[in-house]
Amino acid sequence: MDKLQKLINYQFKDITLLKQALTHRSVGKNNNERLEFLGDSVLGAVVSRELYRRFPGIAEGKLSRFKSYVVRGQTLSLIAADLKLSNLLVLGSGELKSGGHNRKSIQADAVEAILGAIFLESGFDTVNTVILNLFKEYIEGINPNDTLKDFKTQLQEHLQKFGQMLPQYQLIKTTGKDHNAKFTVSCLLKDQSIQVQQQAKSIKMAEQMCAEILLQRLKL
Repeated sequence: MDKLQKLINYQFKDITLLKQALTHRSVGKNNNERLEFLGDSVLGAVVSRELYRRFPGIAEGKLSRFKSYVVRGQTLSLIAADLKLSNLLVLGSGELKSGGHNRKSIQADAVEAILGAIFLESGFDTVNTVILNLFKEYIEGINPNDTLKDFKTQLQEHLQKFGQMLPQYQLIKTTGKDHNAKFTVSCLLKDQSIQVQQQAKSIKMAEQMCAEILLQRLKL
């Protein structure tokens, strides 16, 4: 955990907070769900404020797309990989056997939980600094002239271009408590006989994640 704290440039006063942030709900009590809920909100606030500051002439809709790009699951999982979180995660036996350490969604959740733990221990200004350092390349990589179409729009346009059937999204299940629910969504491409499932904190986000995976497959 010392290496992790060096990588995020933050030293925990209460190391049990960091341990909790790395503990998956499959373990039982004292897991990271509540910290993840907190971290998700703080991350959104920090990134929103930074984008508002950087792009004074950009309308709300485009700022929302920029924010979604920065805080998306793929970005979080890339940061988790940089922080080498997979070897630090604490999982229940079932999740451990199913390869939970390598599950990107679990790693992404842990990143948010760590941010929540930092906010809880040291407040907004400190976590603001940590977030801007961790997400620096993703924020600075935004081109204000880029439309940044969301993945569902890109997928739909790609299919329409070739005269193919549009994707079919379906909510499969909802898990977790109301304050931190997880939604599993499937997306079916009938013409290609391809179906994928993704889990996220909102139905819209899960749909976007499905669309992103399908875009990658179709463009190979």
